[in-house]
Amino acid sequence: MDKKLSGLATGIGSMPHQQAAPALSLIYKSLPHIPHWPQLPAAGEDEGFIRQYLSPLIERGLVVEASGRSPYFQTDAEGWLEMLTEFYTDVLADQEDQTIASFAFPLSSAAGFYSFLEHLRCEGTGDAIYLKGQVTGPVTMGFQITNENMQPAFYNDELRDIIVRSLALQIRWQIRTLAAYGLPVIIFIDDPAIYGYGQSTFVGLSREAIQQSLIPLIEAAKEERALIGVHACAGVDWSLLFELPFDFVNIDIYNYFTSLLVYSSELNNYLARGGSLAWGVVPTSAEVESESAHSLLERVEGHMLTLEKKGVDGGRLRSQLLFTPGCGTGSLPVDYAEKAYCLLMEISELYRKL
Repeated sequence: MDKKLSGLATGIGSMPHQQAAPALSLIYKSLPHIPHWPQLPAAGEDEGFIRQYLSPLIERGLVVEASGRSPYFQTDAEGWLEMLTEFYTDVLADQEDQTIASFAFPLSSAAGFYSFLEHLRCEGTGDAIYLKGQVTGPVTMGFQITNENMQPAFYNDELRDIIVRSLALQIRWQIRTLAAYGLPVIIFIDDPAIYGYGQSTFVGLSREAIQQSLIPLIEAAKEERALIGVHACAGVDWSLLFELPFDFVNIDIYNYFTSLLVYSSELNNYLARGGSLAWGVVPTSAEVESESAHSLLERVEGHMLTLEKKGVDGGRLRSQLLFTPGCGTGSLPVDYAEKAYCLLMEISELYRKL
């Protein structure tokens, strides 16, 4: 981990604002060292968590949007093989800027991203030492998009591969676009559907399929010389993620710390390889009103002591870390989101003085 990052704070992605300007103002005020571009789901359906990353597949005719159902791959459509051939011709070509650019966000689905770029152009990078972006995860997208029979696309090897390749190119495009402003980049993969692994309602969701869908995204980021993290909601099987070469694994420790305890050995090995925990310490619920930076840091210290007792290296635990909210703040009232970001700033400042 870059030592300059130790104890800094950043956001997950989504924010409750309908306009980018107030969201960016809050980000730069509270997270000046690792600002992120804001996802704005309240601004309209096109800014949704899945829809935001679907345009490359919709524009190529591979995915169709229809009223009353999830977006789906139209594998039974006339010309499917031709469209598929054209897609693979693009993604298997040399990774030149022109090819990468065809996987860019349209302005209509990422106003926060383009406003972030405009701020960088007009105001510069300020106190930032890294710029952060994010992309939806392949498991989540693979369960939100179906085939024509409404079965999750993730269970189909061919359709899953299309999703993974599209997301990998979107990661490359984000990194190259952000890196043009002269700072290194961090990308987080937001993949809440990983929670389904091991659940009785997701019997066909295998460990191997999840990991094999994440590896190309990790490799794409590292080939672009960016740091790569993963955010998963709830209490997942953390060993699944600790085994992969992520720079950051983000955990909502406010609500799900106990889910980490059975993976203390895997966590220790992950830290020994240079990985870092991104501590989701600030609640993204009404509980944010009853917490302070001091109370949350006391919670962090208690959790660290618990992990040390289970054999986790305390030195690495205390130095290889970032702070984040427990999840995105997009579903919160604006005043709660403002409180969460203010707490993040205070926590980071206090921790770095310890």
